[in-house]
Amino acid sequence: MAIDVTVLRVFTDREGRHGNPLGVVDSSAVSPADRQRIATQLGYSETIFVTVPEEGAHTAHARIHTPTTELPFAGHPTVGASWWLKDRGTPIKTLQVPAGVVQVGYTDELTSVSARAEWAPDFSFSELASVDELAAADPDDYTDDVEHYLWTWLDKDAGRIRSRMFAPHLGIREDEATGAAAVRITEHLSSDLTIVQGAGSVIETTWSPDGWVRVAGRVVDDGLRQID
Repeated sequence: MAIDVTVLRVFTDREGRHGNPLGVVDSSAVSPADRQRIATQLGYSETIFVTVPEEGAHTAHARIHTPTTELPFAGHPTVGASWWLKDRGTPIKTLQVPAGVVQVGYTDELTSVSARAEWAPDFSFSELASVDELAAADPDDYTDDVEHYLWTWLDKDAGRIRSRMFAPHLGIREDEATGAAAVRITEHLSSDLTIVQGAGSVIETTWSPDGWVRVAGRVVDDGLRQID
């Protein structure tokens, strides 16, 4: 029987452009043993499998897979799943993933999650001198088993940066928008940020000295896809 996959784009700009594609699947429709196969077949940087909360509940559970492995936490899937639950009439306050309990918020057109910085991988950060140098970077030069995050300042006073992320060992040659990396770079710089990543996706972050980082963005629904 075909499985319905809602395809979202997470962290779009204000006009609904760009954003990182995400597959969202109702966990009740899929055996846990089939999750990795489905994520691999879909080919998105992440696919999230969500257990829809019962009526009146405000917590959901989810598991996140890249094309090659399961992740304990990731930003764009948790933001996307939280938006998806609200869109279907079941907004939540918390989302339980293997790393811990993610706090969820809805403000105007933004959906946000708050996560601990240590839940995210240890990205290899490279600060580059210019946007031109960043644009010239070739993902094929970053083939080791590390998540590489390249960035440069657009406006330091305003906390605006431009970035790219490569993780071929996870099946992600280049990620369009990386929420977990946004958590880590926000902690690294100890500053609220507006991050423009990939082709033009936008991630808003808020830093807290107690180790929590809020990651917020816009989401667009690109419709249903079915997979066997």
